[in-house]
Formats: sequence, C-alpha cells, structure tokens
Amino acid sequence: MATVGAALRATVWAAEDWRAREADHHRRVDDLTAEHRERRAHGHRHPGEDFLFTYYPFTPAALRRWHPGPGVALADAARDERARWRFMRSDRDRVQLDAPAYLAARGSTVEFVRSLLNATASRPAHLGCLALHEWAMVYRLDQESVRHRRLPLRLGSAGTDLVVESLPLTCTHFDAFRFFTDPARPRNAVQPKRIDQVDLDQPGCLHAGMDLYKWAMKLAPAIPSELVADCFGHARSLRVLDMRASPYDVTELGYEPIPIETPAGKAAFTAYQQEYAVLSQALRARLLEACDAILAYRQ
Repeated sequence: MATVGAALRATVWAAEDWRAREADHHRRVDDLTAEHRERRAHGHRHPGEDFLFTYYPFTPAALRRWHPGPGVALADAARDERARWRFMRSDRDRVQLDAPAYLAARGSTVEFVRSLLNATASRPAHLGCLALHEWAMVYRLDQESVRHRRLPLRLGSAGTDLVVESLPLTCTHFDAFRFFTDPARPRNAVQPKRIDQVDLDQPGCLHAGMDLYKWAMKLAPAIPSELVADCFGHARSLRVLDMRASPYDVTELGYEPIPIETPAGKAAFTAYQQEYAVLSQALRARLLEACDAILAYRQ
C-alpha cells in the first residue's frame, strides 16, 4: 500500500493544460444540460429528462464541477476556489486531491461501490425484462393516478394491465421494484430488497446502467470528471430508451414509442438493451479502475 508521502506525490499538470480540460468539461456538461436548465428557468417539466435531476440528487452545477482524480496536482491553482473545496489540499501553488482525507471519510463508500460494480460485472446480462418496470408502476391505476398524468397511456388502463398480466415480470433492481403498485409486486419473479442489491444487480438492467452515473457522482472528487460526464450521457440515453418502452404515449416528448407488447417491439427493445449492456459494462470497468486507483492510496 502507498505511504502518506506517495499518496501526496502527483503528476503536475500545467495551468494551460488543466484549464483547457476544465473548459472542455464545462462545455460538454452545459450542452448536455442546456434543455433542462432552460425548462427549469421557465418552470416547465419533462417527464423523461427530469428524472436525471430528481431521482438522482445531483444538480447541473455539481455535474459541471471538474476534478482530475487522484495523483494529479494542478499548477497555479492555489488561489482558485477549488483550493477550498472539500478533500482538496494545497502545496505552494498546486492543488490536488487529499487522498488520505478522502479515504478516511469515504473509504467505506468506495469499497461498497467497488463490490457492487464488480458483482454486477461478473454476471451475464439478462435481456428479457422488456422494461416492464414502468408498466408495473401503473398496473391497475387509472390515468389520473399514474406518475406522469399528462402523458396518456398508449393502450389505456385496461390494455396496460393486460400487458402486465400476459408477460413475466423479472425486475431485479430494488429501486425500480419499490415503485411497483401493490398488485404488481407479487407478480414479479423476485422480491428485491435493498440488502440484496449486490447479489441481484445485473448488467442488462437499464436502471443498473443509469445508476453508474449515481456511483460516479458519489465517488467525486476522486475520479476524473470526464468519466462522470460519460456516465451521465449514458444515463441520459438509457432514460430515453426507458421512456420509449414505457406504457406512455411519449410522442409529444419527441420520442418514438417501442411497442414491447408486439413481437417487433420486443425484438427492437432487446437489441437496444443488448447494445446498452455492452456500453454499461465498459463504463463499469472504468469505474472499477477508478475505485482501485483511489483505494491504492490506503495506508
């Protein structure tokens, strides 16, 4: 394991280099969040994209904050606001992550995230869920009782219920399952609990893929912000797929519905799910490397 001295040694990035990286990150995040910020300024809601800022408790400003990760000292940064950010330390004109302090406060979080990601990555992808979690969340509810009331149910309440009753529910993700209606829960093949997450999460799950953004943000500032932005972009794409396969008529959002109740819709969704599972696994591997990089600084 690294010693304190080794933990505080770092590769030095010149100011012009790291400021260019920071500016690139700011531009990227601003582009990704522009529509959300515009809607928020005018009090408008978006049933699809708002999820990324309500279910996940991270603001565009938090996502915009740039960190290089451990082992990098930023030259000419001591007078910047970042020198006062939590888990940062200054040495003359340089600022870098205080890895020992970070691990003292968040080491258990890093260990949990690593164990969850590693367990999830080790499993085969299950591709048969058809995103029915969204259907189970409205099962036996009328239009006025569903979460997104202003979006009509594509098949109506009775047609939606029939789909849930005719297809198997196989959701393994607790944070999706917990929103099932009471009549839908017994229909699910498993009954996930929070304590089961490490044992149940699997790489084909859309929510497990979206959650990579959550874990990336929870690990900040100990991982490069470029990786955090990659995870956010991935979660954004998965949320679109989630809504397209949902029981709602999402055409007014600019999305093309995927009718998972039909053979063609099933095939289309499964192909998308397989493609995104591969992308999720690649991001999961990068997050595991980031966890190992910070845990290497443990005393």
